Amino acid sequence: MEYVDPIRDIESINMIKKILKSQSQRDLLLFVLGINTGIRVSDLLSLKVQDVWDGKRTKEFLYLKDSQSGEERAYYLNHRVHQELKNYLSQFNLKDSDYLFKSSRNEQPISRQQAYRIINKAAKEAGIIGKIGMHTLRKTFGYHAYRKGIAISILMEIYHHHTPAETLRYIGIDKHE
Repeated sequence: MEYVDPIRDIESINMIKKILKSQSQRDLLLFVLGINTGIRVSDLLSLKVQDVWDGKRTKEFLYLKDSQSGEERAYYLNHRVHQELKNYLSQFNLKDSDYLFKSSRNEQPISRQQAYRIINKAAKEAGIIGKIGMHTLRKTFGYHAYRKGIAISILMEIYHHHTPAETLRYIGIDKHE
């Protein structure tokens, strides 16, 4: 697996959002949910409508069984995620059992490769020259959380890292920062 970078610049993030919004509310939701929760792409793609919607409104927390440890983890869905979820769910008549990131071709979720193509293409259109992949969403979450003052110990737990140095390296913070 190739090393990818977080998106450090807020203007670049906003440009990607604008690009994705113009092409697909689903793709915008994928990006927003990824950078605001730090959820692994495999877990994002396996989400169903019922995981984020209680029938009347979006849930405050998303509960997922961690694919590595097997323990259940709670992910806070902030106002940005709520807004994009509302926009997305109001546009489509999805059932609770439908995949949130459903393919337009069948009832399955989009593939990991398709998710990569969506994010990578939007990043290139936005003029981002770094290496962008699906881990970029997860790293972007960690980078901005750390810059806003979230304790490194919390990020270590989210990423299952053993040392602060490992987490700092993963989220793209070097010793000069």
